[in-house]
Amino acid sequence: MVGLVGLVLPPGDGGPRRTAALFGIAGAALALLDTIVLLAVSTSRGAPLTANAHWLSLGGIEVTVGFSAGAAALYVALAVCVVALCVQVYSVTYLHDDPRYAPYAAQVSLFTGAMLLVVTSGDLIGLLIGWEVMGACSYLLIGHDRRLPEAPAAAMKAFLVTRVGDVGFLLGIALLIADAGTSRLADVLAHDYSSGTLTAALLLLLAGVAGKSAQFPLHTWLPDAMAGPTPVSALIHAATMVAAGVYVVVRTYPLFQQSPAALATLAVMASITILLGALSATAQDDLKRVLAWSTVSQIGYMTGALAVGSPAAALFHLLTHAAFKALLFLAAGAVIHAVGTNYLSRMGGLREHMPVTFWSFVIGLGALAGLPPLAGFWSKENVLTAAAHATDGGEPVPVWAAWLVWLSALLAVGVTAWYATRLLLRAFFGPSREHGPDGPRWEIGFDDARYRTTAVPHDPPGLMRWPILILTVPAALLGLAAFAPGFRHALEMDDPHLGVAILLPMLLLATGAGTAWWLWWAAPGVDPVEALGRARPLFASGFHLDTVQGMVIVRPAKALARLVTVADEQVVDAAVESTGTATRELGGMFAEAHRVALSGAAVLVFLGALVLGVVAWLGVGT
Repeated sequence: MVGLVGLVLPPGDGGPRRTAALFGIAGAALALLDTIVLLAVSTSRGAPLTANAHWLSLGGIEVTVGFSAGAAALYVALAVCVVALCVQVYSVTYLHDDPRYAPYAAQVSLFTGAMLLVVTSGDLIGLLIGWEVMGACSYLLIGHDRRLPEAPAAAMKAFLVTRVGDVGFLLGIALLIADAGTSRLADVLAHDYSSGTLTAALLLLLAGVAGKSAQFPLHTWLPDAMAGPTPVSALIHAATMVAAGVYVVVRTYPLFQQSPAALATLAVMASITILLGALSATAQDDLKRVLAWSTVSQIGYMTGALAVGSPAAALFHLLTHAAFKALLFLAAGAVIHAVGTNYLSRMGGLREHMPVTFWSFVIGLGALAGLPPLAGFWSKENVLTAAAHATDGGEPVPVWAAWLVWLSALLAVGVTAWYATRLLLRAFFGPSREHGPDGPRWEIGFDDARYRTTAVPHDPPGLMRWPILILTVPAALLGLAAFAPGFRHALEMDDPHLGVAILLPMLLLATGAGTAWWLWWAAPGVDPVEALGRARPLFASGFHLDTVQGMVIVRPAKALARLVTVADEQVVDAAVESTGTATRELGGMFAEAHRVALSGAAVLVFLGALVLGVVAWLGVGT
């Protein structure tokens, strides 16, 4: 490991940076090795690995500390560790001139550890700790580059929006623990709750899921989070943060099965999110924002699968999505590294100059769109099949909710194929849209072109290229794991089968991709997004939901804050200051009275004595 870091870092790199790289890469590698060993042990035993210990008692509630990981949980942990290791290695070169690389590497490691705690915790308290640590790490990592003016605002927005959901999440966990009398997850799942208590707790949990996993209506933070470094985007979108909410629902799914109201709510939330994210992705010019909106949509597929009663389909899509979305973001970082801009309108013609990156994008976008036989095809087809079966009834979710999920997921197949094809064409085909006096010119830089020189673009250097190449393997082949009996047993999946139902999604995929290509071919050099017409600004703005949130929440909150400030200054502070002023003035009056001349004081004393004497005489006489 020390030798690897020595190869990664230039000879002149300082000690702190070298140490940070060593600990970051070694930590991720050891976590990966440990996960592989635990997965082998769990598979051979055929039972989850558990350990639990009593911590303390609070008012009759037993608080425990525990570890619980079956094969499914360890597959998720494996995906987290693989992506984290790729991000750590990739970041050493990508952020080679970042003066704050050391805290960055530490925060990525902490972020990874927090997600692993969510995945393997055997009690709700440990899960909550990992959940909250992820929120803090996302704030730090999104705002990492303090030279970008939008980064602090994006970090604060992510923190506050997810905080809104986390309040509900905390209350939901508290309600479950208080009713069950324990924080041990197995006991919480086995407890018999009343219908009202269970539904209330699960709806509160869904608020946290909507925040962390960027689901409607708490999804607005995720596109703005692209202000963070691109490797951070890969980590957040592929393996941590947004996957956490989905996985929490999977872990608590026995409770959700008992609440049709909670599943119906999840179905509505998922259906809106699937189409909202896909349509918003169609009109983005920023490469990373296209991928961000696609994440919103793809997480909607996972929550949709949960809503229609198929946690296995949700987990399968979570794993394949981790592979192809990490691949896409790291490949996007290579493009940004090469051309010095995030904007598709300033790219073009990169296919010849960046063949490795181009084919990585082909695989990643194909998997995203659900192109067979790539990984996303198998997992997305699983979701569609589960939703179609739920429309026949027999699942806890209402039939109308199952229809809603199936129709939105089906329509999004065509929309996803459209924007994936547009992205590929705009970035890699056609002429370059950056020209200098001697022909095409590109500006090399890192995220928003901070350090620029003019040069011909090329594939990234080795330590950025190898993580991309490694991730192309699961992005292309992970879907075939559905044919492995051990994998199916771990996720409790049905045997894969392809029937006539596959024809409709494939027709929509071909229609979406073909339409984008035809628009590109019919009007060379014109962005296919122009075909959206008046809908383009609506989609580009994410349906103006940021504006709605600003009007409904932000402005009233600011107005209330101003009112409280005025009341504090004009009433509370004024009362305190007036009391002090009056006391000071009264004290001054008494002090002035005590400063009279000696003769005057003597006269006053005499007059006082005389008055007292007269009063006493009158009293005696009476």
